Amino acid sequence: MDFGEEPDSGGGSDRQKRKTRYHRHTPRQIQQLEAMFKECPHPDEKQRMQLSRELGLDPRQIKFWFQNRRTQMKAQHERADNCFLRAENDKIRCENIAMREALKNIICPHCGAPPPVSEDCYFDEQKLRMENARLKEELDRVSGLTSKYLGRPITQLPPVQPLSISSLDLTVGGLGSPSVGPSLDLDLLTGGSSSMPFSFPTAISDMEKPIMAEMATAAMDELVRLAQCDEPLWVKQGDGREVLSLDAYDSLFPKPGSRFRPPDIRVETSRDSALVFMNAVSLVDMFLDSSKWIEFFPTIISKTRTIDILANGMAGRSGSLLLMYEELNVLSPMVPTREFCFLRYCRQIEQGLWAIADVSVDLSREFPTHSSTRRLPSGCLIQEIPNGYSKITWVEHMEIEDKNLVHLLYRELVISGVAFGAQRWLATLQRTCERFACLMAIANSPRDIGVVTPEGKRSMLKLSQKMVNNFCASLSASQMHRWTALSGVHDEGVRVTVHRSSEPGQPNGVVLSAATSIWLPISCERVFNFLKDERSQWDVLSSGNAVQEVASIATGSHPGNCISLLRGLNSSQQNSMLILQESCTDSSGSLVVYSPVEINYVDIVMSGEDPMNIPLQPSSGFTILPDGRVGGPGGGASTSSNPMGSSYGSLVTVAFQILVSSLPSAKLNIESVSTVNNLISTTVQQIKAALNCPSG
Repeated sequence: MDFGEEPDSGGGSDRQKRKTRYHRHTPRQIQQLEAMFKECPHPDEKQRMQLSRELGLDPRQIKFWFQNRRTQMKAQHERADNCFLRAENDKIRCENIAMREALKNIICPHCGAPPPVSEDCYFDEQKLRMENARLKEELDRVSGLTSKYLGRPITQLPPVQPLSISSLDLTVGGLGSPSVGPSLDLDLLTGGSSSMPFSFPTAISDMEKPIMAEMATAAMDELVRLAQCDEPLWVKQGDGREVLSLDAYDSLFPKPGSRFRPPDIRVETSRDSALVFMNAVSLVDMFLDSSKWIEFFPTIISKTRTIDILANGMAGRSGSLLLMYEELNVLSPMVPTREFCFLRYCRQIEQGLWAIADVSVDLSREFPTHSSTRRLPSGCLIQEIPNGYSKITWVEHMEIEDKNLVHLLYRELVISGVAFGAQRWLATLQRTCERFACLMAIANSPRDIGVVTPEGKRSMLKLSQKMVNNFCASLSASQMHRWTALSGVHDEGVRVTVHRSSEPGQPNGVVLSAATSIWLPISCERVFNFLKDERSQWDVLSSGNAVQEVASIATGSHPGNCISLLRGLNSSQQNSMLILQESCTDSSGSLVVYSPVEINYVDIVMSGEDPMNIPLQPSSGFTILPDGRVGGPGGGASTSSNPMGSSYGSLVTVAFQILVSSLPSAKLNIESVSTVNNLISTTVQQIKAALNCPSG
C-alpha cells in the first residue's frame, strides 16, 4: 500500500491548485520503505536522507510516508482492541441473559415455590459498563508488559482464576505436647497438588501468536549475543563465576525503563560452559519435551507443562516455539519456589549448533507466586562435538521482586544467584546425562553388584528415578504446597504438610511430609559420604543395627553416584523388606533418597518388568547444598567448574514422608505429627553427634 502520496502544488490556475494531483510510489520503493519500517518505525533525519538518496524521493515524502504508516498501524491495533473488548462485552451480556433465565426457573427445594428475587440481583447496563472499563484497564496493563520488547501492546488473553488455598492452623508445643484437638480435618491442611497453581488458557488466540513469535525471535537474537560475547558484557567474579555488567547490558540491549529499575527489583545473572555426554539432537529433544525436561532436572524443576505449541518447526525441530510453565525450587521448604510462564524457541544456528531461548510472558491477572520473577532472554547454545559429547553454554538472566523473604540459612546462596544460576543447571545436566548413559548401556559397570541382566538394570534405574522424583516433589515450597512450622530442638524447627497420594505406583491415602533444614560447619562431601555409608549412625528406625548392601548399580563416574539395595541386619523385616537407596552428588549439591520396598517386588524389577506400577512407599532422605559462604575453614578460591566447592559449610535438609492412612478421606491424628516431629529431631541430634557438631 502506498502511504507516501504527496500533493503536487506546482503552478497553474486556482482551480488547478484546488484539484490536487498525487505521485504514486513504485513497488520497489514501497518494498524498501516497508522493510525500513519493520526495523525502525521512527527514522531520524539522517536515515530519511539516506532513504531519499536510495529511492529518489524527496525527504518530505519519506517523512509523510512514515507518519501515515504509523497512523495506519495505530488504527489497526485500536480496531483489534475494540473488537476484542466488544466480544468480551457481548459475552458478559450473554451470560447476564442466561443467568436471568436461570433465575426465573429456580424453585425452593422444600415447598416448590419460586424464591423472591430482587431487581438488585441483576446486572444493569451501568454495571456492564463498569466491567467493560475494568477489562480495558486490564488490557492496558498487559499491553505494557510487552512494550519492553515490541513497542506496542499485546491483547489480553482469556482470564484465568487462581485456585483458592486454605491456611494450615496447626501448632505443636514441643516434641509431644500438642496444643490442638485430638484430630484434624484434612481439608484444613494445605498440601501438595499435582495440578498447576492456576488455570491456563486452552489455546492462544491467533492475534497473540505473531506477537509472541516476535518476542521469541528478539529473545533468540539477544541470547546468541549474550552467549558469544565476553568482556565488557560479562565480568568474572572472585569465585570464578561470570555475571553480566548491567551498564554494558543496558547499552547493548536498550529497553524502555531498563536504566531506572525500582530499588526492590533484584537482578540475577550467570553464565557457564561445560561438556555433557549426550548428542545435540537428543538434548534439543529433551528441552522441547516437558516430561523429559523435568526428568532430567528433578532437583531443580518441581512442576512443568507445555501450555501450547505455537509452531512445530522444521525437520530437526528448528523453528519450534512452545508456551511453557515451570516451577523451580531449591529442595527446602525454607526457600520459596519461582514460577514462570515463558516462551521456549529453538533454532538451528548452523550445522551442529543449536540455540534454545526462553523469555517470560505474563498470562495471569493475579499470578500466584511467592516472588514476582521474570526471566529475561535466557537459555543455552548446544554445540555438537565428536564422540557423542556436546558443549553447552548456559545463560540465566532474571529480575526478582521477593515478596516473601528467604530464610536466613539460604539467603546468601539465593541472593548471590547461585541457587538458580547457570552453574547449578549445568552441573545437574552433566550428572543426569551420565545417569542416562548408564540406563542405555548394555554392559554392566565394574562397580555394579548383584545385577544380572541389562533389562533388570534399566528397570531398577527407572524405579529409583520414580522414588527420587517423588522425594523432590515433596519438598516444594509453592503456594499449592505450603508448610506449617512446629517447635523443635533447634531454631529452624520442623515444618509439616499433608497431601493425598493417588499417583500410579504410589500408595493411595494420606501422606504426611515433614522436613527441617540445618547448617553444619562441615564440607558437603564429608556430610554426603557420612549419610550414604554410615546409615546405622543416623537411622533412628534401625536401632543402631548395620545394613548389608545386596546390590548396587553405578549411575555416574563419581563413586557416590549409585543405586543400592540394602538389607537391615537383625531386623524383624529383613526377610521381607529391602531399602532402595539412591545417592548422587555434583558440584551443585547432593542427594541421598531411600524407600522401603518388598523383596518380591524387587525380584519382579530385577527380571526386567516395567516398574511404573510397582508400589513404593513415600520416600525420605536428605539434600545437601553448599552454604554459599567462601573463605571459612576448608575454603579457598573457587573455580568456574566448581564455583560452590569452596563453601565453608553445608545446608542439610532432613525430610520424611509417612503414609498415615490408606483412606484418602481420613483425618490426620495429631499423634502422627508429634511422632514425625520427634523422628526428625532425633535424627538431627544423631547426625550432629556423629559429626561432632554443636547440638544447639
